[in-house]
Order: sequence, then structure tokens, then C-alpha cells
Amino acid sequence: MNTTSKYLTALKNHPFKFTDEQVNKQASLIIKEHFEENDNQEVYEKLYSCIDLTTLNSTDTREHIWQFVENVNALEGSNPDIQNVAAICVYPNFAQTVKEALTADVKIACVAGGFPSSQTFSEVKIAEAALAVADGADEIDIVLNLGLFLNEDYEELCEEIMEIKQACHEAKLKVILETGALKTSELIHKASILSLYSGADFLKTSTGKGYPGASIEAAYVMCNAIKAFYEKTEIKVGFKVSGGVSTVEDAVNYYTLVKEILGKEWCNNELFRVGTSRLADKLLEAIK
Repeated sequence: MNTTSKYLTALKNHPFKFTDEQVNKQASLIIKEHFEENDNQEVYEKLYSCIDLTTLNSTDTREHIWQFVENVNALEGSNPDIQNVAAICVYPNFAQTVKEALTADVKIACVAGGFPSSQTFSEVKIAEAALAVADGADEIDIVLNLGLFLNEDYEELCEEIMEIKQACHEAKLKVILETGALKTSELIHKASILSLYSGADFLKTSTGKGYPGASIEAAYVMCNAIKAFYEKTEIKVGFKVSGGVSTVEDAVNYYTLVKEILGKEWCNNELFRVGTSRLADKLLEAIK
């Protein structure tokens, strides 16, 4: 079987049978029925431990990154009831700075692969991921090549993801679908399936740059794709929500979807992440 038919077969084996309206209805129903049971202190603490604390600004400097890390270091062990954030997420040129400054037991995540547009040479994407890992990154977040995806160049698309995955070695690879650009549930589902069969360790919703961020509809589709993939392969792939997740209510909504669709075993920072720069302080305040 050639690689093109491999990916077409994957899509055929995971058909999408819902309209956007049905997705909206089902996602909203889950939250309506289960939000209240998750809106509590225990979940707030768990959510805090699932945060990828993010700074991705054109104005970031080494001094800013160092202080950003020091703030994370300061929380380590300060409260026995609160586990620190899961990771610090920065541009790849700051991986070494984070590694030098970090004393807390927190992962280093880097965006790479021509973030946020993914519009550059594959060789550049592969090299950027490899350099970030060499400088200390434990996790790499890349954007799906939407140009290839929308043109249905699935073989080239998936081979690029696999080559970046190889360049990551032991580091986890998160594939960002940029769901706000894809818009429809069917396209989000297809992008999810192709990314899963290309070796993604996590599916991630959005970059937070230039397009609408996460939505409960996108999360519903992506979590169901992860569930279907697990049922066929027994491979657990994580889910990361990012882009506009700025309130405690937002975070609880996404936690609720993950818990109800994928199960409690996904409700930890090995398989669930929240990418944010604003939510951390609000969660700490809610915990206090």
C-alpha cells in the first residue's frame, strides 16, 4: 500500500457523520449536564497543573524570559496542595534561557516549524525543531501545514509531520490544527485523523495568532477523533486547548469535555494541557 492510500484509508476508516449543528448541540449538552460537578477546588488545582504557561511575543527578551521562569520557580513547593504548571512554552531561541533559569520540575515547550503560519521550507521546520530539542526543549508545538491540507496533498503533509517527529527524538510533538482557520467540524476531524496517523503525541487547537482560538465545538471533534484513534490503535494521544482560554469557566468547560469524552485517565498533565498566559493567576486566585 502506498503512503497516499494509507492516509486516505485512515480517513475512510474514521468517517465524520455529524453536521456542525449536531456538534454544537452535543458539546453544549455535555457542558450543561456536567459543568457543575467539575466547577470545584479539586479541578481548579488539577487544571493549574495542566497549564502550558506561555509567552510568545515579538518583544520577548532573555531578561523577560528569565523573570518569567523565576516566577514559576517561586511557586515550586510554596504550597503543598498546588502542583506547579506542566510546562513553560516559548519561542525556540529561548529554550536554552529557560533551561538555564529553571529550577522547578516543569517541562520546557517550544513552538517551532515556522510558527505560527507553518509557511516555510520543510528543512527549516525540521532543523528548528531539532535545534530547540538540542537546547533543552522537552516538547515541540508545530502548526499543521494548512496549505497542504486544504489542497489535499496528504502524503506531503503527513511526511512532513513524521520527519519533524523524528527530529524531536524523545521530545513530545504537539500538532496545532489552527481550528479557527479550518472552521468546519469535518475539516477539523480530517486534520485530526491525519495528524494522529502521522505520529502526533498531542493534538492542539490553536496558535492564538491571527485566527479565532479554541471553541467547544473544535474540542468536541478533536477529542472524539483521539478516542476513535485510541480504540483502533490503543495509542493514547493528548489534547491541548489553546487560544483565548482566559477564564476559569473556559478551562472547566474544556476539562468537562475531556473527562466525558475521553475519560478520567486523560484528566492529567500527561494527556491534557491548557495553553495560556492569562489563566494561571485567575486559577490561583480561585484556589485561594
